[in-house]
Amino acid sequence: MDLLEVGKIVNTHGLRGDVKVVAWTDYPEVFEDIETVYIKKKNEYEKLDITNIKYQKNNLIVKFAQIKDINEAEKYKNFVLYCERANLGELPEGVYYIADLIGSKIVTEDGESIGTVIDVFNTGSNDIYEVKREEKKNMLIPVIDDVVRKIDIENKTITVSLMDGLEDL
Repeated sequence: MDLLEVGKIVNTHGLRGDVKVVAWTDYPEVFEDIETVYIKKKNEYEKLDITNIKYQKNNLIVKFAQIKDINEAEKYKNFVLYCERANLGELPEGVYYIADLIGSKIVTEDGESIGTVIDVFNTGSNDIYEVKREEKKNMLIPVIDDVVRKIDIENKTITVSLMDGLEDL
């Protein structure tokens, strides 16, 4: 199975076993098209079947067939939810899964190696790549058109044009 992290169970909701989920996707509506997610217990994945979804502020309230009441729901708090990549559908052009970006080599347009993407986070206006460099402190690269020139998921390479000042960070 090719699994991607899609969210996390952060709390219980009500007495009937519903749980509050923080979606780790840009489009929480994707959960409406997912029938099954998985959680990892020790080294095994446990399947959870989604039977209902409601929206509450920035969270989802999810009902799983396997969780019957609040006592069972308590046991699932803080578990990360995984979904099979094939069930997530096609991404719009220019949108990538973070899992596909992690480990990518960052190179300049001249072919100079800068480092490796170790994290991606969102500032609200744009994403930021955290890049691990050898014998230097990590570098933060803004994901904007002027900087990120090409993303090659297949070859795990991201070509960038570093603006003045970025090289010194």
